[in-house]
Amino acid sequence: MTDLDINQLLDTLEAELRREIAARGLADPAMVGILTGGVWIAQKLHERLGLKDPLGLLNISFYRDDFSQIGMHPQVTPSSLPFDVDGRDILLIDDVLYTGRTIRAALNEVFDYGRPASVMLGVLIERDGRQIPIRPDCCGARLTLPPGQRIKLTGPEPLGLELREAASGA
Repeated sequence: MTDLDINQLLDTLEAELRREIAARGLADPAMVGILTGGVWIAQKLHERLGLKDPLGLLNISFYRDDFSQIGMHPQVTPSSLPFDVDGRDILLIDDVLYTGRTIRAALNEVFDYGRPASVMLGVLIERDGRQIPIRPDCCGARLTLPPGQRIKLTGPEPLGLELREAASGA
């Protein structure tokens, strides 16, 4: 993972987000990060993009469809969307897009808060292995990993990337 520089990935993702925001003509998007790695990435992008609304945080633990495979975490931090979702353009940010199940769960939760005008998905890394037909609008890098391996964002300071052996069912 030494050839993947976090700052370069953030620069690429920021540039793609700026291009897509301009192409769609979004005047005042709100940003939401998915706990935990997505929030770390979103915090940096929120500052870089100079967004006016506070950063929203999503904990999708109760929206997951794979509890039997991943287990529940004993401490669940609540989600916080400190702005009205109805009619807003939302920038949804995560660290790694893999199966698509996290994003599906995040979209379900966002829509429980209201009906956004649009949702743009930005991820630091998109990797192979999709189980649900979800694709990012913007990403820092695309990777193909061998079976049994996964990439994990570490942080929050400093941010880093680790290649790990996947747990069964991951």
